[in-house]
Amino acid sequence: MRAFLVCLFIGLAQVIGLAQAASADVRDVQLPSIDGGMIEMSDWEGRPVLVVNTASQCAYTGQYEALQTLYDTYRERGLVVLAVPSDDFRQELDSAEEVREFCEMAFGLDMPMTDILTIKGANAHPLYEGFRETAGFVPRWNFNKVLIGADGRIVETWGARTAPMSRPVRSAVEAALAQAES
Repeated sequence: MRAFLVCLFIGLAQVIGLAQAASADVRDVQLPSIDGGMIEMSDWEGRPVLVVNTASQCAYTGQYEALQTLYDTYRERGLVVLAVPSDDFRQELDSAEEVREFCEMAFGLDMPMTDILTIKGANAHPLYEGFRETAGFVPRWNFNKVLIGADGRIVETWGARTAPMSRPVRSAVEAALAQAES
């Protein structure tokens, strides 16, 4: 019986801890910008943000075009699309300068973009560490997507195969925008 109560107590403590972690806010996070300086997530408080880990030499790299389309479609209503280049899957160019030039030349991107970051493992950037801690989300490949609501909480996550302009992504974005506008 004592072992059962100990397990129950530990389980409850974990649930309470997860509930507290799930309420964690990403708005305090800073990310290095691909253009130099820092990106402050707090600058987008009250706005939904779609965070996408990207790579320039991936079979899904064509999603950059759809990400830009999504951004163009909803930015006037407040959506931010944040590209986070990463070489965790060994498919990114060698430098942030190369990534920026590639994205501008090939896709005409003007969405916010970070410097090349580590997104998984012991050295994951705090934003992605927060995704892991609060939602159990760790990207399994490039072009995984995380929608953060206007309140700073994770709304939804999608894998690489889910296209940025797909109905599930657009529906979740529209719902997050509607919530932000109310």
